[in-house]
Amino acid sequence: MTDKKSRLSEWQQRIDHVLDQQLPSDGQEPEGLHRAMRYSALAGGKRFRPVLVYATGEALGSPMESTDPIAAAIEIIHAYSLIHDDLPAMDDDDLRRGRATCHKAFDEATAILAGDALQALAFDVLARGLPSDRGSSLQVVGLIAEACGSIGMAGGQALDLAAVGTQIGIEALETMHGLKTGALIRASVLAPCILAGLDESAMHHAAAYGNCVGLAFQVHDDILDITGNSELTGKNTMADVALDKPTFPSILGLEASVERARELRDQAVRHLDGVPGDTAMLAWLASYVIDRDR
Repeated sequence: MTDKKSRLSEWQQRIDHVLDQQLPSDGQEPEGLHRAMRYSALAGGKRFRPVLVYATGEALGSPMESTDPIAAAIEIIHAYSLIHDDLPAMDDDDLRRGRATCHKAFDEATAILAGDALQALAFDVLARGLPSDRGSSLQVVGLIAEACGSIGMAGGQALDLAAVGTQIGIEALETMHGLKTGALIRASVLAPCILAGLDESAMHHAAAYGNCVGLAFQVHDDILDITGNSELTGKNTMADVALDKPTFPSILGLEASVERARELRDQAVRHLDGVPGDTAMLAWLASYVIDRDR
């Protein structure tokens, strides 16, 4: 357990360093925009998506240097999505990771531009960092683009906004979060698999693992919105309730939501039987995601 927590911490520190190297200097014009980009992307957090990238790469025997561009690009996309998610036109949040959200720390226009610039930077990082002579690199770029587009994260956000104040069923909720949260988490697992050249069967199981972990992540987030400590989560609790958003606890109830998260964890771990390599860390992360306090 201690070794796995140490590995988690090592990867979190590594991605912080990689991000610092990839982001523009805040002394470079336009300084205000670059400060906002760095403020949001270097704000800490769980770094769960890049950790999944590193854990998958390690299981498949890939050197970390080869997965750095994927880990950085996906975390930069995640940072952009949080900036836009917090805007008044969306969730209108003023607290993220224990401090003011980007549009509160700067202003709305700067926050929008920072998100736009971060998304562009993510693909620049991939273009510069992935091998230029391998077709698998283009597959990775396509995978990540799809994961953050209209049939991925952005599409899930659209469904999320449309669901405010309405009553939807559990299938619709899982579809929504499979896009909004799950798509980028699934891509974090699949991208290293593509570079490693996994066969169709192994890719199927890796995707299923990513789907289950992504959904479990969201179920637990919904639980923390009710039971969490804002000093630990770094964001306001009961925020989804205040916005009248459908959540797993609002549809299933709290106890059934906890059970659903456990079911998804168990399903994720079973799918690892079809993924080659030492997947013990990936199995541990499936439990970590539903045991965390932030």
